[in-house]
Amino acid sequence: MPLLAVVLCTVSCSDFLDTKPRGTLYPDTYYTTEANLEAALTGIYSNLGNSNLYGNNFVSQLGNDADESYYFRSTYTYGPVIYNHTSSSANIANLWQILYNGIGRANMLLYRMPDAVDVDKAVKDRIRGEALFLRAYFYFLLVENFGAVPLELEPALTPENLDREQSDIATIYDRIVKDMTEAESLVQSIDEIGHGGRVSKSAVRGILGRVYLTMAGYPLNDRSKLEEARKVLKTLIEGKEYRHSLNPDYNQVFINYAQDKYDIGESIWEVEFWGNRTDAYQETGTIGGLNGIANNYDNEIGLARGMYAATGTLYKKYEEGDLRRDRSIAPFTYHSVEDPENPGTYVTTKSFALPEHIWRRYPGKYRREEEILKPKAPQETPINFPLLRYSDVLLMYAEVENELGNGPSAEAYDAVNQVRRRAFGKLMPGASNVEEHDFKNMTYEEFAVALRDERSRELCFESLRKYDLIRWGIFVPTMRSVLDDIEFDSAAISDVNQKPPAFASNAFSNVSEKHLLQPIPSKELSLNRKLKQNEGW
Repeated sequence: MPLLAVVLCTVSCSDFLDTKPRGTLYPDTYYTTEANLEAALTGIYSNLGNSNLYGNNFVSQLGNDADESYYFRSTYTYGPVIYNHTSSSANIANLWQILYNGIGRANMLLYRMPDAVDVDKAVKDRIRGEALFLRAYFYFLLVENFGAVPLELEPALTPENLDREQSDIATIYDRIVKDMTEAESLVQSIDEIGHGGRVSKSAVRGILGRVYLTMAGYPLNDRSKLEEARKVLKTLIEGKEYRHSLNPDYNQVFINYAQDKYDIGESIWEVEFWGNRTDAYQETGTIGGLNGIANNYDNEIGLARGMYAATGTLYKKYEEGDLRRDRSIAPFTYHSVEDPENPGTYVTTKSFALPEHIWRRYPGKYRREEEILKPKAPQETPINFPLLRYSDVLLMYAEVENELGNGPSAEAYDAVNQVRRRAFGKLMPGASNVEEHDFKNMTYEEFAVALRDERSRELCFESLRKYDLIRWGIFVPTMRSVLDDIEFDSAAISDVNQKPPAFASNAFSNVSEKHLLQPIPSKELSLNRKLKQNEGW
């Protein structure tokens, strides 16, 4: 059953018979001060960085499961990342639970906010807006992953009648839109906040654009939402409150995440992590530690397990000269070698891959060597994770323009070509020949396909690809097409150590139509008798 209420209780008794323990926090009295409202809001945000969401599970098991990468372990024989899991999978149950936990915290805060009669209205409005948006975002992740789920908008204050029916997908999306729309009028501008770690008007508009695009695709196919997406994304591009822009250097975007530097022009919303497990901050994640470049030798660089390899399919999408390729797909690995000047002493070096070695390269966006906080924790990192970048806004806008006009408009070309010019270094100071790699003179179909590849080149390893493929209605055939690439390259590459590993095909051969949704966790089915399992599970 979803966890819909959070009870905060720390008992401190000096006398065993004391019936009024000191230090206990009760919902009836807790939500009455500004400090406590802020603390409750922080508790909602903390779910984003939880190990069952972006702290680990959603970037190491559930967020990389598309055509961009494969699990780089021959011993891994069961789980959602290779599409042979069941409704009993702990990863699936944990995702459901953490999302409902966040919803429960938001529901309690929203329900109790009227108790804070002495708190300034502007403060309460802003907190309400952030809580509304976060609740809607958690529901967005739920409906994308599980489809029809119970729609709970108030806290469960008593244990009676906890069985809840699933609301249909359209109803859930309508509520997401309602809450996000209200939130946009209440939260601060990103310029006022000064960083991307909190919900801003820009974040609300960008994610709302993503929600509208999803509603316009599979499974709702509500094409009326395309115009709504166009309106909300256009406000971000026109910049009425804040003028967003691309960072000229694609590398720097991800260096900033590793070094806790904020660039609100590019990075509109991100999950914040901090610390090294030895200081007062215990807010580390695993970004770069699990989905980065393997390093088992040198913690000065930063240890990393390297659990994923990029597919050759993704590598082939990049054109020569596209600077994103060697950032997104690391062109090197780390090796420990004996120092020739100091026998018996070993040093870690980089070994660069040959051009044809395209199936055994690690994702390279999140690099531990770029962290500046030391000493570095083993495999746990302070690297932030992007939830919305301005390049995503531009690409979504180009897609909407193409879909609405049955062909690319001048605005669509301008939006996507900003992204492409940055990719080829054309936004750097002194750069010239800016139109060399521009998209132009395409039909509707050509532009749609080009945009789909462009989103992969730009946004790979940001937990977006699977949901893009699903809303476009091409998830299963796209996954199956990777098998063709594996078969072709297995025959074409002579070096047995650089061929696609035999286990690389596991996910792509196992995937089927039922995997458009995750199964409702078996534990939830046993606790809530009104839940119905998704088709095929």
